[in-house]
Amino acid sequence: MNDQELMENMLMLEKGVCDLYLHGTIEASSGDVRSRFSSALNSSLSMQDQIYSKMSEKGWYQTDCAEQQKISELKQQFS
Repeated sequence: MNDQELMENMLMLEKGVCDLYLHGTIEASSGDVRSRFSSALNSSLSMQDQIYSKMSEKGWYQTDCAEQQKISELKQQFS
């Protein structure tokens, strides 16, 4: 496994953790539990952002810019 593959795996795992913490926050039975899940979610989101930023910096995670025409079409569709 090379560095890019390791980072991709880390990013996917972190996204999965965020999903679990989100559901824990939503389904929490008390304010204390909700607060702890929410705090863990925010930490995981921060970690996910750091991994994404590092991958993007290295050119390993590139996003395409949305075309203005497609944005306008979607705006009209949902207006």
